[in-house]
Amino acid sequence: MRLAALAVLIALVAGGADAQPAGPAEQPVLRQVAGEVQADELHATIARLVGFGTRHTLSDTTSPTRGIGAARLWVKGRFGEISQACGGCLEVVTPSQVVSGERVPKPTEVMDVIGIQRGSGDPNRVVVISGHLDSRVSDPMNATSDAPGANDDASGVAAVLEAARVLSRHRFQATIVYAVLSGEEQNLYGGKLLADYATAQGWRVEADLNNDIVGNTRGQDGHTDDTHVRVFSEGTKAVETQAQADRRRYNGGEVDSPSRQVARHLDGLADQYLTGLDVVMVYRTDRFSRGGDQVRMLEAGFPAVRVTEADENYTRQHQDVRTENGVAYGDVIAGVDFPYLAQVTRLNVLGLAAMASAPAPPEGVKIEGAVSPDTRVSWTATPGATGYRVWWRDTTAAQWRFSRDAGPATSLVLPGVNIDDWFFGVQALGPDGAASPVVFPGPAGDFVSERPAK
Repeated sequence: MRLAALAVLIALVAGGADAQPAGPAEQPVLRQVAGEVQADELHATIARLVGFGTRHTLSDTTSPTRGIGAARLWVKGRFGEISQACGGCLEVVTPSQVVSGERVPKPTEVMDVIGIQRGSGDPNRVVVISGHLDSRVSDPMNATSDAPGANDDASGVAAVLEAARVLSRHRFQATIVYAVLSGEEQNLYGGKLLADYATAQGWRVEADLNNDIVGNTRGQDGHTDDTHVRVFSEGTKAVETQAQADRRRYNGGEVDSPSRQVARHLDGLADQYLTGLDVVMVYRTDRFSRGGDQVRMLEAGFPAVRVTEADENYTRQHQDVRTENGVAYGDVIAGVDFPYLAQVTRLNVLGLAAMASAPAPPEGVKIEGAVSPDTRVSWTATPGATGYRVWWRDTTAAQWRFSRDAGPATSLVLPGVNIDDWFFGVQALGPDGAASPVVFPGPAGDFVSERPAK
């Protein structure tokens, strides 16, 4: 304990005599929305989706009771019910594209179902929650066999719809988009469709929280973990240019992309507002050699993370429903832990509400102080911000450690904080204490990236 206390003291002295670890302000609305998530609602959604038999991207689109078409129609209707309950606060759109490829042998329409809750102050700034509607069995081309897809990914869709039900009762500065995607199992087509739609609309996407496989707690090895959720985030931007990469390699930023800051933001919200669920930040874009729809958003230059359960059970993913050698295979509803799914949904609701309530992350963040004992941090003013907080941490720390408030100013000098030894960032603060994610200086950390050339 003495060594730990000494280490903190040394860090405080090195970071400036008046530096203190700062806790975010309490926001009652965040506790309120987290408390409104109901496991029964999640169960009802998954039961309904499983009831469509299969939701394979290539399955029937004309039957009113079976296949991807019936499932899409039901999701659209559910968004309509939620919108009616909030006085028409959701705009429901169904963007689509005809695609073909390795897992789509003939041209097929892929359609997303999206609910849009317009922000009252900065409607072009957008935070997204997404999950994919389509399901599959062992053969990725089998579009007729039952593919319940209860956890992969009716659980993610349930989180999206429950977030819409809860958050539509409240009003936020930024727009919240609730996206139910298709075509994920065939090559992430729904994620690309979402990215293309966001680009066409001119949205400034602050974050996409992609929920894929978020409801199981018993791993294939028999281990049960209902207290952790993994959040995967890219370290460097998928749209980084060569010049930006050269600068980042020299000055740092490998672990400070906007997506990584979103993951840190979620981790902090869980620590403050949730009991019994801890975020495990994983420094990868996705699981090893695997992918999800957030990849397409990243490729379009939008910050995005993958939210997924802590301990996967692969006998319940991409499997024909059967029992073999005493092992039950198949992604059935019995494999979903609904209290756990409710916790993961609460994390999403907290993240969406917190970011949509706060001002936009600062732009134009810069640091200066070479050959100086002090560091100067500057940024451009953010509309709606009443203040700013400058953060710093040592270069091997996973989390921001020390901070100092700058008030309404757009620059701050940190006396005695050597630019060589620390990483820096800035977040914008709202009048009620709502705080944006932290922004790392320069192109490596900018939340608004240049879009890749088509």
